[in-house]
Amino acid sequence: MPSTRFLYLTILASSLLATQALQGLPDKIHGVNLGSWLVLESWMLPAGTYFKASASRMGGQQCDDCSQCIATEFAFAEAYPDTVDEKFKGHWESWFNQPDVNDLVSFGINTVRVPLGYWIVEPLVNRTSEFYPRGGILQLQRGLKQLKTAGITAILDHHALPGVATPGQEFAGRCTNDVEFYTPYNYHRALIWTAVMTALSHLDPDFGSVAGIEAMNEPIMNADQTPGLGGFQVNFVETVRAVEILLGIPVPGVSPFAQLKSAPNVTAAFSAASSLSSIFNSEVRQVLIDTVPVLAEVAAQLSVNTVFGQGGLRSLLAGRKPLITTFMDVNWQYNNPANPANAAIGPQLYDNHLYYSFGGVADANEKAYLTSVCNLNRIQSDAALGDSPLVFGEWGLPTQFNATDEFLFKWADAQKFSYSKGAGWVFWNFKVEKSDLAGDLARQWSYKEGVRLGYLTKDPSKLNDPNVCVPYTTNSTSS
Repeated sequence: MPSTRFLYLTILASSLLATQALQGLPDKIHGVNLGSWLVLESWMLPAGTYFKASASRMGGQQCDDCSQCIATEFAFAEAYPDTVDEKFKGHWESWFNQPDVNDLVSFGINTVRVPLGYWIVEPLVNRTSEFYPRGGILQLQRGLKQLKTAGITAILDHHALPGVATPGQEFAGRCTNDVEFYTPYNYHRALIWTAVMTALSHLDPDFGSVAGIEAMNEPIMNADQTPGLGGFQVNFVETVRAVEILLGIPVPGVSPFAQLKSAPNVTAAFSAASSLSSIFNSEVRQVLIDTVPVLAEVAAQLSVNTVFGQGGLRSLLAGRKPLITTFMDVNWQYNNPANPANAAIGPQLYDNHLYYSFGGVADANEKAYLTSVCNLNRIQSDAALGDSPLVFGEWGLPTQFNATDEFLFKWADAQKFSYSKGAGWVFWNFKVEKSDLAGDLARQWSYKEGVRLGYLTKDPSKLNDPNVCVPYTTNSTSS
């Protein structure tokens, strides 16, 4: 006989999918990533304020092996503990600000994916062994407020996870081969982060344009090296939904916890997690309990109201829709990984990243690139496994060969043509530094520069050549 929990989740999933499918996101996503803002990737600003070119610059470094120099937040904070917060505040305020928002509006961008590190929730950081700047959460609040005013939807992406989830990468926040994310301790911290971000997305009006949260960015592709990831996927979704239930956010067709509406504040609501024992597992319930002091500290830092009886908070929550849980798609890992579709409770989005410049997709020539992307079948292959709708959450114009301007017009069009057959696309990155040291970097990595040069159309729904794929379309498809 099915358990009460199983029956509840089945009803909840079907009702949400039927009535709430991707509410909050545009019908077709035309987006950009806000990379190197709150998770620094110093390769995108080689001459900018991050590097030591003058007394006013930050003091970072560049090297071939990013683990051997001051190329990440962790290394910078460890090297400059007394000035790191001030220096990064300057970077955060200059790298993404109102003029950038204005540009995105003028480009017709309707969605941004915001890469975040776990350290933005400051109580989660072990300050004796982990080194990161403070104050990023205030910048996130400021940026989300600007985006909300502009009518741009946001997806919060847990890009850099506790313990490091991917070796040897700047985007992990710490460049190291010592990968420790895939452990119960760090899964638990990531779930507390998830609970805090879910709560803020509903409680803070400045977070009002947040439509979804992405569980993690680019796990190791070898599923044998990511033990427990399937369980984390399940717990991630359950954490988001448990927070929403505790806050009294309406769930279509299901209202089993009406008594929680009498809680006087968020702390009291979260403290009622034990009442969810018939629905959510002990790990998720413990996450909710452990979230209470963390959320209280972060809410105070952001001046967020957590008292239901004041400021119309209950009314605000009554108008909220469930967040969209987002995962890298099942085909990101190549050897029998857990399928995030099996964890879905309610609206869920799947994310695929496709960079031809790193090899392994098509031969390094124009015809092979265009033939490959024009016959792409990733949307169909994901859908066959339940991973739909699919968004291409990272892509760009870089190539393995010297691309002519003529080719880049086609390359931009062809990718947009194919990626738009799914939920849409999110370009990496919204901008890249333009400088003598950066050289030609922005030409193929910066959305702003791509629009200026004409490769990317001013109206993102349009193509320079709507027939770009006609000469390359075949009867068969390539993955």
